[in-house]
Parts: sequence; structure tokens; C-alpha cells
Amino acid sequence: MEAALVSAATGVLKPVLGKLAALLGDEYKRFKGVRKEIKFLMDELDAMHAFLLKMSEDEDPDLQDKVWAAAVRELSYDMEDTIDDFMQNVDDKDAKPDGFIEKIKHSLGKLGKMKTRHRIGSEIQDMKKLVIEVADRNARYRTGVTISNSKNSAVDPRALAMFEHASKLEGIDEPKAEIIKLLTEGVSTNEQPKLVSIVGSGGMGKTTLANQVYQDLKEKFECKAFISVPRNPDIMNILRTILAEVSQGCTNTEARSIQQLLSKINDCLANKRYFVVVDDIWDEDAWNVIKFAFPMSSFGSIIITTTRINDVAKSCCSSFNGAIYSIRPLNPVHSKELFHRRLFDSKEQFPSHLEKVSDEILKKCDGLPLVIIAISGLLANKERIEDLWNQVKDSIGHALERNPTVKGMMKILSLSYFDLPPHLKSCLLYMSIFLEDSIIERRCLIGRWLGEGFIHKEDRYTAYDVGKRCSNDLLNRGLIQPAETNDYGEVKSCRVHDTILDFIISKSMEENFVTLLGPPNLKIETQSKVVRRLCVQGVNKSNSTILTAELVLSHVRALNVFRSFGLIPSLEEFRHLCVLDLKDFYRLREDHLENIVRLFQLRYLNLQGTRISKLPEQIGRLGCLEVLDLRGTYLKELPASTVNLRKLMHLLVNHDVKFPDGIAKMQALETLEDVDASIQPFDFLCGLGQLKNLRNLQLGSYTNMVGEEHKKAIVSSLCKLGTKNLRSLIIRNDWGDLLHVESLCLPTLEDLFICYTAFPQVPTWVGSLRNLQRLRLAVEGLKQDDLCTLGALPTLLVLYLDGPTESNAKLRFSGEVGFRLLKIFIYGGCLEPVDLLFGTGSMPKLERLELKYIQIVEANSLGFGIENLPCLTSVKCIVVEGDDGIVEAVK
Repeated sequence: MEAALVSAATGVLKPVLGKLAALLGDEYKRFKGVRKEIKFLMDELDAMHAFLLKMSEDEDPDLQDKVWAAAVRELSYDMEDTIDDFMQNVDDKDAKPDGFIEKIKHSLGKLGKMKTRHRIGSEIQDMKKLVIEVADRNARYRTGVTISNSKNSAVDPRALAMFEHASKLEGIDEPKAEIIKLLTEGVSTNEQPKLVSIVGSGGMGKTTLANQVYQDLKEKFECKAFISVPRNPDIMNILRTILAEVSQGCTNTEARSIQQLLSKINDCLANKRYFVVVDDIWDEDAWNVIKFAFPMSSFGSIIITTTRINDVAKSCCSSFNGAIYSIRPLNPVHSKELFHRRLFDSKEQFPSHLEKVSDEILKKCDGLPLVIIAISGLLANKERIEDLWNQVKDSIGHALERNPTVKGMMKILSLSYFDLPPHLKSCLLYMSIFLEDSIIERRCLIGRWLGEGFIHKEDRYTAYDVGKRCSNDLLNRGLIQPAETNDYGEVKSCRVHDTILDFIISKSMEENFVTLLGPPNLKIETQSKVVRRLCVQGVNKSNSTILTAELVLSHVRALNVFRSFGLIPSLEEFRHLCVLDLKDFYRLREDHLENIVRLFQLRYLNLQGTRISKLPEQIGRLGCLEVLDLRGTYLKELPASTVNLRKLMHLLVNHDVKFPDGIAKMQALETLEDVDASIQPFDFLCGLGQLKNLRNLQLGSYTNMVGEEHKKAIVSSLCKLGTKNLRSLIIRNDWGDLLHVESLCLPTLEDLFICYTAFPQVPTWVGSLRNLQRLRLAVEGLKQDDLCTLGALPTLLVLYLDGPTESNAKLRFSGEVGFRLLKIFIYGGCLEPVDLLFGTGSMPKLERLELKYIQIVEANSLGFGIENLPCLTSVKCIVVEGDDGIVEAVK
């Protein structure tokens, strides 16, 4: 990560060094005095940067070093703001060039004037004085710590398996059976609802256990809901969530008060059997309101609550026919299984030389699943050397033996945190902005990291690729958890365990990395009044002014608003803003955005889910903007100046948004979604093919208004993109005739998903996609030749195939057909009969098989050759008819 990265450890020292270096360019040679001062600043800041990097690895730094490090970080932010302000003032009356370096070059031509030369000389002198003052407070630049090594990789399948096994296997069966027995034993349809309250400390697996019971029993009930309760609950929001989950079939669910919501929920649940899980209740007051949502007259219903607090569990049970279940730690056998699954392949023998030290580590983990996951994630990045593992064991100390529920767990998390390289520390700390129990879309998370400058392009990898690698690394280490995966096994969203969230919030506030506004348990007095990243959580109109009154907002680099009902300050106050995220802020109006075009450092703008219907006409002045998310807005047309966003890499819009002419100017674009081709100007369809950096394109046609000339322009542009950098193509339309007849040339393509159209056979050009890894396709009347075409794709890993077979209904897979690397096969048969058979040697790497909406013919009664798939670990059947023995065959 050699680029000028922003870092939690070093602030913006690296970017400041880059900007000072730009001022030493050839255009500035005649100002010798200032050049000397700039060189002094660079040397001094370089030494400070090296010191801070080393110190960031020290888990318990010297107090003097700690204070000095904070001062240097704050100094770096102030210096960058000063440089940026100077450049903005120089260019204020001119059109904004793209990016900072270009701004400097553009401005240097004017620096011959005495006034301007004096101004920059004065600014540099002031910076030098600040640096000397800070340096004088600290007499040494040294530390005795070493920097750890870490690996970046794709998501380790063992890491995902670990979360799956943590939820499905290790030690879960016995407590699950005990809870089901408590809930169902002796229950009749004439009995009041039964409740079980699961109680235990954080990290013991209460939520996992409750969810497993929920998944097993939910289909037996007419209404069901699973709700998580934040530590500072918004009761209205919780009740709205319950109503949304149980209201299927109910009409008129609008409600404006807690009383109305409780009444609506009771109406929906009246005389119905329901199953509700209320997860992670922190206090009795919240439960004393929530409980009235569940009618006592709905006989045969069941409720599960989870909590860390015994008094809350007792309160829950007193309200209903309840029982308390105290969750137990994993026993040694289950602890070892969870630990081993993360570190070693299922076929791999555990190294005998590590048996003793691993047993000693597990003893310290005391059966806590979260701790085992965290420590195994740390060890997964270490060599399998006994001495290294012993160092980890000794670092844990005896904290867990003294207090296994609080201090010891924080010690484990601290150990995992300090093992991270600097850029990953920044990425993890940034997740402290999210609300407890949030499901975090991975694409949005990476966009924020990009806007903050935590990640940059590396060699042939785009910044987004690097961001994916960083999130994969945090997943592999167990510091974040996968929340949702798509059909193709890719992690689409993640979450942070609340214990880990507590830890990173504490770290973020300690380093003035993030300021959280709203949660009552976080005291703003403990933090600097100069805010760098502001996160507004749950602020309402009555307290928003009070909360921001003492804060200095002029240096804020990121503004994130979550579930806030108050008014945000004017954007004029945030002139150094790089990241602005107003997702789902329903109070946002167009006039709030009037000053947004003055945020010349803005790199990330998320307006998803807001009610805006137009953008400022001069939006194109945001010359540094890299990510723009407009999904879920009321916007119908982009301003003409949008095409001047020359640094924009990721543009996400609704399908009904019309683009202006000039798309070919946006050469930095890498992602463009979701575009309706039928409403775009002809210039757009032609210009699309000139976007040489476009990697991800989602294209549709939601009307039948595309003429032949337009269709040919689309095909021509797709072929041009296919010879450049296009990696992922999603087509949502009925263009089957066009795409079947035309020959597309897409040699760089790795992902192809064609929806809402079915081909008479697999198009010939699909067989030429030699780099294709993931494919979704629908074919009317599948033939054996189609399978041979698809099987010959040399790099295919995932195949999602829709469509009935031809009249003889046979699908035969064998070693000769191909599919040598295929790992996931999903087949949907439109409820038509199919004679499916996997022969010897077919799909030798297949791990997951999913069958949807098919009728198995009688000939398949022995299990369609499933025994010939040696690597198969998962089979899922959705509406599979005609063979009652299929489940036993799969088992």
C-alpha cells in the first residue's frame, strides 16, 4: 500500500507529503526560498510518518508518544486543509481543473504575482512553525516495536465455512433441542404463548442459537418475525419493523404513534399462531413496551428473547408463560472443531507439533465462540511455526482466566487489531460509524473507503479490487462477519458483532478518528471538539442544534447521517468534506444541495433512498468526485454537466434515469448501473463503447421502444467494451433475438448474467468467452449440445441455468461434457419434467448443487447419480416434484 493513503495511525501525512512534493515541481523553481522551506517540511514530516507507523503497532505505547502522535495526526489534517484552502482561493474564479495536482499546475502560472507569491510563502512559514512546535514537544523519534506482516487474499472459504459451522454444527444441536423442547413440550392450541429467554454474555452465540431455532420452526407458524434491538432503542422503529414482518395480508398498516403501532400489530396477529424472536434486549423499559405487541390470546404461539442481563430475562419470563435458558460455553471438543475448521482444510491433518500450543490457546478462549473465531482469524495469517503460535498464546496472557466475559475478550480483540497492517486498521475503525446490528452493503463500504483515501489503485488492480481484498481480509480474520451472500457464493453485505463494535468505537474516539453524535452513552466531552469524521445517529429536531453547538465542523472530512430526524447543518460549514452519505435521509430537499458544488474535495456522494428529484445543474464542478450513488431517488434525468465529472469511477442510478449527451467524456468510469437503453439518446449508446476503463455494466430495456439502429449501436458498443476492460455484464431485457443472432466479442468478460430473455439455444458466441467464470442464462428446450458448449468453457466456476429441456427431457452430464472447474450449479426447470443424470467423472469440483422448480422423472428414483460428485457439500431443492425418495438419495 505505497500510495498516499489516509490512515488512522498517520492521519493525512502521506497525502500532505504528496501535495508538498507537487509544489517542488519544475514550474516552481524560481521561488528558491519557499522551495527550501518545503523541503524542510517534507523531511520532518517523513520522519514523523515513519515514527507513527512503528508506534501504531505498539499495543501499550508510552504516554508521551501517544500524546505526541495525536498532535502530529491533528497537525497533518490542519496542514492539508491549509494547502487545499489556498488552492481553492487561487482557482475560485476559474473553472475547476481535475484533482489536486492539476490544480497546482493550473495555479502556478499565476504565482508570478507578488501577492500570490507572498501568500503561499506565508502559509509555508506558518506550517514550518507548527511542525517545529509539535516536534519540540517530543525529544525522540523511536519505538521498540516491530511491524507485522499480513496477507491479503480472496475470502478464505474456510472463513465463511467457520461462520456457517458456528451457526449450524459446533455444539448447537444439544442446546437447540433443549430450547425447542421448552417451547413446544405440552403446547396446545388452547394455551397462551410460551416464551424462552436465552441469557449469556456477549460473544457466546445467543443470536446464533436463537436463529437456528427460528429457522427450524418458523414455517409452522402463520406469522413470524426476527427483530434485533439496539442498545439505545428507537421503539417506534422497532415496532415498525415488527409490523412490516408480520403484516403479510394485512391492510392499512400506516401508524403515527406507539399506541397505533401496537394496535396494528395486535390486529395482524389476532387469532393467528406466531413465532417471534426479539434479539439482544438491553433493558426492561424497552421490553415493557415491546411485549404489548404480542397478544396473549393467540394460542399456541412462541417467543424467544435474548439478553446479556439476568434481570431482563426474568422480566421477559414474568410477562408470559416463560423459562430462562442460560447459554453455556462450547465444550473442549466443539471448541477444537470450530478452531480447526478455520485454520485447516477438512482433508488436512492437524500438524502434531501445534497440538499442544493450540490446546493451551483454546483453554484461554474458555469456549467463547467469538473469541475462538477472532484468535483463529489471527493465527490464519501466521506461519505454522510453534514459536509464533506460542507468542500469540503468551500475548493473550491470563486475562480470560480472570474475567472471561469482558476484559479478556477485549484483550483478544486488541491483539487481533494490533496485528493488522495500518491500512486495515483504518478500514476496520471506519466501521464504527455504523449503527449496531446494521447490515452493511459491501459495495457502499468500499466506496466510503475509497472516498476517504484508505485505499488506492495498485498496479493492475483497481481501487475497488483493493477494497474487496481489504474486506476479504477482515472477513478472514473474523473481525467482520458475512451477513448476506448471493446465489453465486459472493458476500454482498456484512455486519460487525456488537462486542467488536464496542471495541472499535472506543478506539475511534480515543484517536479522534470518528465523532458519533446521538448515542446518549457516548460523551462528546471525552473527544476533541475539532471533528474530522462526523456520524449523526438518531438525532431528532429538538436536540440537533444543542449537540453540534460546541463542535468545530469546518474541518470535517466525512459526514454520515443514519436514522436521523433532525436537520443537518448547512453544507457551507463542511468545505473540506470528502465523503457525504445521506442515504435514506428523508428530510433532504433539493435546496439542501445548493452549496454542494462548492465542496471541491468531495469524492463520495450517496443520496440513495432520498426524495430528491433533481441535482444541481453545476454538479459537474465536483472535479474530485469518484463515487455517486443515486439509487432509490426520484431523479429522472442527469444534468448536462454530469459528463464533466472526469474522475467519476462508480455511477449507480435507477433504471429510469436519462443521461445527457457526452458520456464518452467520462473516461474514468469503471461501474455503470442500472441503465435503461430504451430511453437514452443515440449519442449515449454510441459513446458507451468508448469508455475504455468500464469494468461493470448493468444494461436493460424496460420498454419495447428500442429501434434496430439503436440495438446495433448497443451491440457495437458492447463489442468495443469487450476488447478493453469489461469484466461484468448484466443484461435485463428481452433482447433474445438480437443477442442470439449477433456475434458478440467479449474476450475479457468474467461475469455474464442475462435475465428476462430466453434463447432457443446457447448462442455460439458464448462458447468463445474463454475467461468467463460466472454465467446465468435461460434456454428454451435445453439440448445435449448446449451442455457441451457450456462445459467447454475453460474457467467456468458458477453456472445458473434456466429453462426446460427438449421433448425427451434428458440432461446428461459426464466427464466428456466438461465443467472441469465448476463449483456451483443452479438449475431451474420451469416445473417441466427432467431426466437428470450425473455420470462418472462429471463436474469433479462441484461443491454446491441447487435444483429449482423441476419435476424429477421416475427414472431418477435412485438419486440422479449424485454419488458421482465427489466434492459435493450442499444440495438445495426448491419445489422439486415427482420423486419422494430424492431427500434420502441426497443424504
